[in-house]
Amino acid sequence: MTSSQPAHRRHHGAADPDRPMTHREILEALSGLLLGLFVAVLSSTIVSNALPTILNDLHGGESAYTWVITAALLSLTASTPIWGKLSDLVSKKLLVQLALVIYIVSSTLAGLSQNTSELIACRVLQGLGAGGVVALGQICLAAMVPPRERGRYSGYFGAVFALATIGGPLIGGVIVDTGWLGWRWCFYVGIPFSVIAIIVLQRTLHLPVVKRKAKIDYLGAVLVAGAVSLLMVWVTLAGKNYAWGSWQTVAMVGGGLLLAALFVLTERRAAEPIMPLTLFRHRTVSLAAVASAFVGIGMYGATTFLSQYFQLAKEKTPTMAGIMTLPMILGLAVSSAVAGRMITKYGKWKAYLVAGTFLLALGFLLLGTARADTSYGLLSLYMAATGVGLGLTSQNLVLAVQNTVTAKELGTASSTVTFFRTMGGAMGVSALGALLGTRVTHYLTQNLAAAHIPPAGAAALGGGDLPDLHTLPAPLVPLVTDAFGHGIGTVFLVAAPFAAVAFLVVLLIREVPLRTAATPAATPAPAEAQPVGESA
Repeated sequence: MTSSQPAHRRHHGAADPDRPMTHREILEALSGLLLGLFVAVLSSTIVSNALPTILNDLHGGESAYTWVITAALLSLTASTPIWGKLSDLVSKKLLVQLALVIYIVSSTLAGLSQNTSELIACRVLQGLGAGGVVALGQICLAAMVPPRERGRYSGYFGAVFALATIGGPLIGGVIVDTGWLGWRWCFYVGIPFSVIAIIVLQRTLHLPVVKRKAKIDYLGAVLVAGAVSLLMVWVTLAGKNYAWGSWQTVAMVGGGLLLAALFVLTERRAAEPIMPLTLFRHRTVSLAAVASAFVGIGMYGATTFLSQYFQLAKEKTPTMAGIMTLPMILGLAVSSAVAGRMITKYGKWKAYLVAGTFLLALGFLLLGTARADTSYGLLSLYMAATGVGLGLTSQNLVLAVQNTVTAKELGTASSTVTFFRTMGGAMGVSALGALLGTRVTHYLTQNLAAAHIPPAGAAALGGGDLPDLHTLPAPLVPLVTDAFGHGIGTVFLVAAPFAAVAFLVVLLIREVPLRTAATPAATPAPAEAQPVGESA
């Protein structure tokens, strides 16, 4: 394969084709991508504070709460490798625009949902669109900017991620707290941003188009989606709908492992595998994939369960629940931006991964001590540590992998890291959500017994539905808030060891200084220092 002309050339036809893009040119090209990223992240975070209200209206319980989150993560997980493979074959700009169109359609349908089943199905479609935007953003950045400079711009991606994470819960909270809007506008509000992003991308993003024919490994995508889905259903329902050691467990776990094995066999034989197994010959790719899976648990679990904590343990409105998570989000934003600039300046990245995963584990451990009566001052410190850990980790794992692989593997390798991160998030939120349901039931049963309230007296809790604290009898409210506070604290305590594993894995990654060239030579480099760039 021969190197393509640089991305800026279409804007500057008379310029030297080998001239690097200026900072302004890069920002112009990234403007639509960053707006698209904002929309994609918003689709996940805007529902976090609104979900108790949404599910009260649609009569959904704790399992529905979990599945509204994980349905989007599951489809995002399954589609990410396909988006990455397509980006190595066809126009990246066209793919991003297509992903945004999918997001617009799915958001419209989600806002029209009449029950939890319809909402979950629409969230699957939203995940498809969001997966394309998130995966392709980093891929487009890698096509324009050499690894040494990429940390600076990855910081912008991290800042936008933080802004959407801040804005999402706040916007969602304000929407559901505003009677004349209603929760359906949580899905409609992102549509104008998506339309603007499509227009901006058309005007500003100009990348070389790869022109070669190839088959997409749809069978591989179906197999990996099936494997993850079966395991997610198992961890969601086991221990509640059936025993952990039941035949259902054997069938689902066995089926999931069988599909995973078939996926590996398919990838070995596919002409254009969505996840080439040769990628894992790179030590950095293999370790970063494992670390990303465990970091994903933290990234998605923190926002999901902190929202429930503040609303159901602290009795806060959706709007206030969003405001109270600001220490975590500000920690993420500041650490991501600062780390990006420092990585660009010095070309070193491993120390930030080590510090980030350590702080993530520490933050979870501290949040594991949270109860309904824990002071907000302490919670702020715990959330800040978690946010800084996420900010130092998530974008830089992608950067480390992009610095390792060849140009033709760039899209696939980047999407592979995202795949494992979202898979970890989907599996983690599903498992932790199931744990939360059983723990809350256990602690609530204890509280009712201690208060000498018979089971019949708890009928106001609504069975399996999430409780509406404003409609409960006054004597029940402190019992419910205590159960949720204790249960969510337990969830974070269980999540801490997973972050600790990510810390140990990151220690094993071998640091390779970031390269200063975006376009590689035609001949592949050695395994741990292979070049990155755009090829046609």
